[in-house]
Amino acid sequence: MPSVNMRQLRDTKKLKTWLRAGKTVELRERDRVIARIVPENAVESHGNWPDFEAIAKEIFGDRKLSGSHLVIRERGRY
Repeated sequence: MPSVNMRQLRDTKKLKTWLRAGKTVELRERDRVIARIVPENAVESHGNWPDFEAIAKEIFGDRKLSGSHLVIRERGRY
């Protein structure tokens, strides 16, 4: 990830080039990251999470399950 310090921030040409390329830029002050500049059209990385909605639909189909009875039952344990 490219980074710039406060003085280099004046060179907006390089900063704009990175942002247009979709890169997030770290803003540093004395070698410490103080901010990240994220391009407007950046795509968020969601990681490798499973599709919980699809799994639930596969297991339960179109049924809607209420969890309120579980909450009421568990309150009695404490």
